This record gives sequence, C-alpha cells and structure tokens, in this order.
Amino acid sequence: MSKRSQLSRREFVGAAISAATMSSVPARGFVGSSWGQSASASNPDWKDEGVLFVDKSPYAKLHNIPVHAVTITQGFWGARRETNVDKSIPSMEKLLEANGRMTNFLRLVGKSDAAQRGPVYSDSDVYKWTEAVGFALQSEDRPELHALTDKIIKEVVAVQEPSGYLNTYYAGDKAKDRMQPDVQRWGHELYNIGHMIQGAIAYYRATGDRTLLDAGIHFVDGYLSPNFGPGSDKKPILSGHPEMEMALIELYRTTGDKRHLELAGYILQGDERIKLPQHGYVYHFCGIPFTTRTHLEGHAVRAMYACCGATDYYLETGDQAYWKTLNVLWDDLVSAQMYVTGGVGARSEGEAFGDAYELPNFTAYGESCAAIGNMMWNWRMLAASGDAKFADVIERALYNGINSGMSLDGTMYCYRNPLGFDPSGGDQIRNPWYDTTCCPPNLERTFASLPGYFYSTSKDGLYLHLYDNSQLDWHLEDGTGLKVAQKTNYPWDGAAEISVAPAKPAEFTFYLRIPGWSDGTQVAVNGKPVSGATPGQYLALRRRWASGDVISVKFGMTPQVIEANPRVVDDYGRVALQRGPLVYCLEELDQPQGVALFDVALDVWPKGASAFHEEFRSDLLGGIVVLKHSGAVSEKSNSRNALYRAYTAEASKARQVELSFVPYYAWANRVATPMQVWTPVLKA
Repeated sequence: MSKRSQLSRREFVGAAISAATMSSVPARGFVGSSWGQSASASNPDWKDEGVLFVDKSPYAKLHNIPVHAVTITQGFWGARRETNVDKSIPSMEKLLEANGRMTNFLRLVGKSDAAQRGPVYSDSDVYKWTEAVGFALQSEDRPELHALTDKIIKEVVAVQEPSGYLNTYYAGDKAKDRMQPDVQRWGHELYNIGHMIQGAIAYYRATGDRTLLDAGIHFVDGYLSPNFGPGSDKKPILSGHPEMEMALIELYRTTGDKRHLELAGYILQGDERIKLPQHGYVYHFCGIPFTTRTHLEGHAVRAMYACCGATDYYLETGDQAYWKTLNVLWDDLVSAQMYVTGGVGARSEGEAFGDAYELPNFTAYGESCAAIGNMMWNWRMLAASGDAKFADVIERALYNGINSGMSLDGTMYCYRNPLGFDPSGGDQIRNPWYDTTCCPPNLERTFASLPGYFYSTSKDGLYLHLYDNSQLDWHLEDGTGLKVAQKTNYPWDGAAEISVAPAKPAEFTFYLRIPGWSDGTQVAVNGKPVSGATPGQYLALRRRWASGDVISVKFGMTPQVIEANPRVVDDYGRVALQRGPLVYCLEELDQPQGVALFDVALDVWPKGASAFHEEFRSDLLGGIVVLKHSGAVSEKSNSRNALYRAYTAEASKARQVELSFVPYYAWANRVATPMQVWTPVLKA
C-alpha cells in the first residue's frame, strides 16, 4: 500500500492543502538551525526582533517594534515594570528554587538526590521565568540577573538527552510513557517545550546567546520531527495544551526552517489517529481541524493559546479558512464570553468558558493566564488587520484583568480574578506561590515585554497603540530614523503630548489610536485642531513630519456607567463603572463604617455620570483616582431577609450614602474585604 493510500481522506486533504499553502511561503534567511552555533556579531538582526518577529510575515499588515526601541519612563507602567524587575522576577526565582523546580533538573545529572517535585508542567515555570528575564534584558542590562539566568540555562540543557528529548518529569521509570497518546493529552510535554522555545527566543533576542535556543531546536529537529507527524511512518501528535503551535511558528520566524511552520500547521489540523471523546475536543481545544471551530469553549487558556497559534499560522500562510474562523471566534469572545475586565473563563470546573452570556461574578474564574492569552491573541489579530478594535481589547485586558493578577508590591498573585469576592469563606485570593504556578511568571513576562506593544510600523507609517510616558527610538520601514516621545499622566488624565522627530523631514502617516471608550476626543497637530477622531479607530495623520512637530490629544475621561446585555443574568439590574481604560470596583473597607456591600445600590437617577466626584489620592494604592457617587444602603440588611418573599415594586427603605470606587486592578492589596464590580441600581 502506498503512503498516500494509508492516509484518511481528511489527512490527505489536509496534507494537500498544507503542501499547497507551504509552497507559496517564501523561505527565510535567518538564524541557522545547527546545534551549538553561536550568534554572529556581523548579523545583529537578533537584537531588533520584537515580541513577535513578523517583519517578513507576508500577511502581517503591522510589524512589531523591538522591546529595546521603547523606553517606558516614570508613570503608570514605568512604576509597575520597575517593581516587576526589581522584586517580582528575583523573588519568583527564589520560589522556583525553594519549590524544587531547579532540583528537578539537577537530580537528573547527579547534583541532587531530591525527588521530583511539582506537576507535569513544572518545567514550564522555569521557561516562562526565563522569558521574563529575556524581555527584561531587552530593555536594560542587568548583569546579576543575566549571570543567574546563564547558570540556570546551563543546568537546564545539561539534562537534554542525545536524542533531543528534554523533560524532568518523564524520566527514569516514567520514560516509557513519553509521548504516549494519553500522555500527550494530559502530560504537557509539548506545552513545556513550547514555553522553552519562547523563553529561548526572548533570551536570544536579548543577549545573542543561543544555548537554550539550540536545545529547543534539538528537541524539535532531533526528537520530535523525525518520530512524530503525518504519515504512517511517524506517530501522531496531539497538542493536549496548545502552546507548541505558536512556539513553532516563532521558531520558524527565527530560524527560517519551513519544517517548523509545517509542523505547527499539522498540529493545528489535528490527527484523527488519536481519538478523543467529544468532551476532550471541547476541553483541550485541539485534536480536530482548527477551522471547524465555531465558538469558544473548553479550557480558556488552551483556547486562547490555540487562537494565538492559528493567527500566527494565518500571518505566515494567508489561509483564508483560518482568518474566517478566527473572526468568528473573536466575535463570540466580545459578544458573549468576555468579562468587562477583559478576563475570560467563567467556570472554575475545567477553568473553562461557559455558555454564551454565562459570566458570573463571584464564581468567575478569570485566570490571569487566560487574560494574558486574550491579550496575546488580540496582538496577533491587530498585526494581521490594523483594526483598532483589537487594540481596544488589548488595553481592556492589560489594565484590568491582567494588571489585577499581580499585587502592587509585586510579590503576591491572583490565579483567578473574580468580579465579586467575599473573604468570609476563607479564600485567600492573593498568594506568593501556587503549586500550579503558571500565572506568576506569565504576568512577569507580560510586564517585561510591554514596551514591544506600544507601537507598530507599516509600509506607510507608524501606529501608536498604548499611551504612557515613553520614548521611541526606531525607524520607519523605509529606514528613516524616528523618535517619538509621549508625555502624559494617562490613565488618570486624558491629555497626552506626543513629540514626533524624524531624522529628516519625511512624509508618512501617524496612526493615532482613539480608544473605543473615548467620546469627544480632541486632537491637534502643532496647535491646529484636527477633525475625524472616531472612537475605536485609528486617526490617520498624514503629512510631512519634521523634528519639533507635536500631536496633542485629549480623551474624554468622564466616568461611564455600563450595563451588560440582559442575557448576562448575574449583571441584570446592576451597573459597572469605567473611567478611561480602567474598570472600577467597590471594596467594603472604603465605604462608611457599618455599610455592607450586599446592602448598597448606586443612585444613577436622574443625574447620571455627571454626579461623580473624582479625587486623586497619591497616598492610596500607589496613587489612584477615586470615584465617589451617591448611593443608598438598605436600612434592613438584606442578609436578614427571608430567602423568598412576596414581590413589591416599592423600593426598600434606604438611607443615602456616598460610595467610593477604586480601580479594579488595585483590589485585594490591603486587608481582606468584600469586593464587587457590578453594583445594583437604586430603584427609581
């Protein structure tokens, strides 16, 4: 029987489509994939590759700017990032050591007699931490951190087997289980290596050191590809936990080896030789062709990472079936599955998406990793389209559902990020360590990489996505040097001054993002008003720019009272508050003494948002704008009411009270206290 005849129709059609698509993908002349090759000083391109290297991706409309090209100075994110690199990353390394993540490697080379510790995905904690360091070193040299990471990388690669296999869990008597179908489903082998590859690439782009990168290539080229893949002569692959797909495509962008892209495409297609029950295809969000997906379901992080890999695949191949599916899934996300904070994942069972409009507050899972996955996916969709709606989601997730995941001092983390919380049940929402510690280093790598998300270039100019005090020192795609400086007190103030200084006068388009939440945005260039600023779009400012030009922008920062779709039953009769990009919440300790959150309502009639009092408090939660608004508290506590009673249209007896709201990202940074994002509206 011929090789072709041994393939199922689906496998054959998928392979044929893949082959046809791949034939149109241009070969890349990048870093060689020979193991042990060192970076060449005469080829400095590795220094200038962004969070994603899509400069040569044929279907990328926007191209990343390297992390080192943007310096975030003192301001909202400057302080956050300083804490991240001074406290979060160093303290996490100590916790990784204390909880056996490094002795897992050392024991395999006889340098420790400790038993294996942690779950099957423990290796990935080290790799995500390494990626955080890589991005931090792309911003600035940290000799001690650099030396420590070099040491850790040497300890990691020392356990790699001659075949290329590298995993500390499936060793010894567990080696027989490697890449077995059920282990591929639950064992996270490729998930671990995917994070290793991403960490290796970030570290390589910071330092030029290929040690970990070559180990990742050795796993893929020496162990995985020769033994696993399509065809009867190889064993099948099931992603299990999507991650490897986007790692392989970024590896392709780095090495130019088309086999890495082809392997990612095969994994995204699924291989029917590994059968799963229907709920397995739902939960794992893999194993069947990605293009057959019609809605988001299953494990939220898995789904987000799968969407990232699929978008990367589209950026390289232009496969329209992928683009159609991605847009269908994105519409499902924003119309029925995303929290107002940009978080995703409604159910704690399975850490999963719920049904459409199933967005509970107190039981919300909203894993930090899922919000990060949401941001990562939208970053890729933005690169493919240049559409500001994706940047709006990035900003919503970053400022709220991601930023809430790390305490203000940088040492405590939220695994889940609910929109309502009652500490009386004994739940400790922030902790320094979780045995499943995926979220802390994921948050650290996100904050470390943040400069790479501020701008993009296109063939006709520059896109500005995020606002904060910062300096860009880069160039347009025609090579013209360009410096851009932002001065702002964003997100507390809506005004920003943006200085544009090309190396020589040049005509290009400066795409200024107008956030979807900003009504009445005012824009001027060199003091002359510019019309056309539309919420949720980029304002295209095309002119001959010269050093000394200044863009002035002022966003509408009036607090907004938001209601959810009535089908979100948990939010019916309630509202949330947003000011600028920040979603706000109530914490009970900020309310008048004796006022319980379960008994309060917001009085939005008839004055509405104009009744808000705004106060900047430099002494509170690192410096925040507090929102105050009139409300009411029931004279009789709702906790004393009967479980059921006769309905009455009359409002309960209540007394007026002033309610104080703080940004959601800052909650749970003081004493344990009840919190809620969605507040009942006082009956008219």
